[in-house]
Formats: sequence, structure tokens, C-alpha cells
Amino acid sequence: MNLSAFRKAGHWPTLLSAFVYFDISFMVWVLLGALANSIVPDLGLSPSAKGFMVALPILSGAALRLVLGVLADSVGCRRIALLGLAITLVPLLLGWLWADSFPKVLLVGLMLGVAGASFAVALPLASRWYPPQYQGLAMGIAGAGNSGTALATFFGPQLADNFGWHAVFGLAMLPIVAAMLIVFFCAKDSPTQPAPKPLSQYIRVLRYPDTWWFNVLYSITFGGFVGLASFLNIFFHDQYQLKPTHAGYFTTFAVVAGSMLRPVGGHLADRFGGVRLLIVIFISVAAVMIAVAALPALPVVAALLFVGMGLLGMGNGAIFQVVPQRFPQEIGVITGIVGAAGGLGGFLLPNTLATMKQWTNSYSSGFLWFALACLCAGAMIMALRRVWSRPAVMAQSAA
Repeated sequence: MNLSAFRKAGHWPTLLSAFVYFDISFMVWVLLGALANSIVPDLGLSPSAKGFMVALPILSGAALRLVLGVLADSVGCRRIALLGLAITLVPLLLGWLWADSFPKVLLVGLMLGVAGASFAVALPLASRWYPPQYQGLAMGIAGAGNSGTALATFFGPQLADNFGWHAVFGLAMLPIVAAMLIVFFCAKDSPTQPAPKPLSQYIRVLRYPDTWWFNVLYSITFGGFVGLASFLNIFFHDQYQLKPTHAGYFTTFAVVAGSMLRPVGGHLADRFGGVRLLIVIFISVAAVMIAVAALPALPVVAALLFVGMGLLGMGNGAIFQVVPQRFPQEIGVITGIVGAAGGLGGFLLPNTLATMKQWTNSYSSGFLWFALACLCAGAMIMALRRVWSRPAVMAQSAA
């Protein structure tokens, strides 16, 4: 790929702003998961309560993605990005100065969902500046803001160990303010942004089968990534008796792969086709999760999760190489809808792993359920492959 041509094709300050906005917001979104091993001893939580605590911000983020996706199309991505960052300061302030019980921590987690909803704004903010041949790479770069997870899992446990977990929420306000300044001074809405439309015109995308197929696929790829990113701290601590900081290191090792390989997935989808790539990814993830379910020695499971998270990240990039081509005029709202489905998957996975642990005293069955979901998704894409290859179907959203 000619990177010089790619840079000239769009607006790189906006692409950078979209990445920073998503990266810092994503860091904050998964903060409860990163701090879970410090919070749990203070609150005395059961396995299922742990899973619910780290999954709640993902669920609220899923719901709010629908709202921010519509607002991004109607008001403008830049304005909504600034609004989302400003609102994110509120739960961080409460987590720092107020959250001293499980119900209060849950309320903070619920409010942190606005940070997760940044996905529905950051991706269209970047995407609208780039022509179709660069969509996979542009969306992959913006979506690589998933790397905020690594910031949370690496620095969160260390800061909590030194200053206490409440103080980490206060410290997280600083990068949020920095991201606000970058978006304010560098980001611009694309001149190709669609004119505002009535809500009914956005809702019509729900009539297309492709919307629901994308929802299923993304609930597994992104849901798997963010669900594991939020829960692996607990998994490494409980299964392998690691200290909170060491569990954070192993979690960071795994999530870095998923974050960094998202643009690779978008680029490979540009080159070889997203459908073909997704079939390979889902089957491969299923094989990896079956191996993880055997709960091998720590070095082996760490390597397996590194590969599995990398594949999930590539899957995220591949899916959003296809989405803008099928829904070019409603990219904000379709991003919100599909992103919400991804968040729902991210809510279900930690709860499934935690519940299976509580019921069976093992994480094996939870990983096997996830492997089965991946196999079903791969079979679904193979069944739809011929239909998705028809140009008329690809253009249906523009009709």
C-alpha cells in the first residue's frame, strides 16, 4: 500500500484525534476490570458478582452506543466526541471520592458506559474522510484505540498498589482532559457528512438482514476481545494465583495483540476480502479457545490467549472493513447498532465465565461455550458467502 497516497486521501489530524479519543475512552471503559483484583478484597465479592461488576460498564456502553451513533450522524462526530469526554469525567470523579461500596461501584460502572460508547463516534469521525479503498486501514487505525485496554491493565494495578484503587479513578481524569484538547484543536467533521435525517430513516437499517448478521459476528469478535480484556485479570489471579500486578502484566500481554492487530485485519480484508478472512478467523479462534479450556500451564495459556486475542482484534478490523461498504450513508448509526451488539457480547462473556466458575469450580466450560459460538459464526458466514458476494446486496443500504 502507498502510505503517502493514504495520508493525502484523508485528514490525518482527524484520524489521530479519533484514535486518541477512542484509546483513552477505552482505557477508562475497562478500568473496573483492570482494578478488579484490588476492589474485590475490599468488597468481598463472589465469583458471579466479580463477573457482573466488570461486565456492567460494557453493557451500559453497548446501550449508549446506539444513542451516540445517532447523535454522531445528526449533530456531528466532533461535538459528540467532546461531549462524551466531558461526561466521562463524572464517574471518574465519583470513583475517586465517593464509591466505597458495591452498589456505588456498580453505579460508577454504569456511568462509565459513556466511555465505551466512544466507538460509535470515533470510527465514523475517521471513516468519512477516506475513500472505499482505504476504509479497512482507516477504520483499523481508529479502532486500534482498543489499545487503551493495555494502558488500563498495565498501569491500573500498579497505580492501585501504590496509591489505592480510588486514586486511580482520579488520575484517569488527566488523560481524558488531554484527549479533549486534542479533539478540540485537531479534529474536523468531514465535508461528506450526511445531512441530519429523521430517526425513522436510521431505524430502517434494522430491516436489513445484514444488520443482524453483523450484530452476531461483532458480538463474538469485539465482545470476545473486550469481555476477555475485562476478565483476564480475574482469570489469571484465580486460576494461577498471580498477584494483581502480575495478573495485569499477563492480561496486557494478551490484549496488546488484539489492539495492535485490528488495523492488520482491516488491511488484510481490503486485500483479500473480509468474508474470506472472517471464516478463517472464527475457526481459528474456536481452536484456540478449546485449547485454553484445557487450562494448561501459565506460559502455554498466556501464549494461546495472545494468539486468540490477536485473531479477535483482526476480526474486529475485518468486520468494519465491510460495514461502511454496505451502509455508506448510515455509517454512524450502523456503527452504533453493531457496536452495541459487540458490547452486549462483551457483557455476556465475563458473566458466562464467572457463572461457570461458580457452578462447576472451573473456567473450562466457559471457554468451551465461547469456542462453540465461534464455530457457529464461521458456519454462518460460509452459508451467507454467496449472498454477500452479490453487488446488489452490498449496495442495498444506499437504495
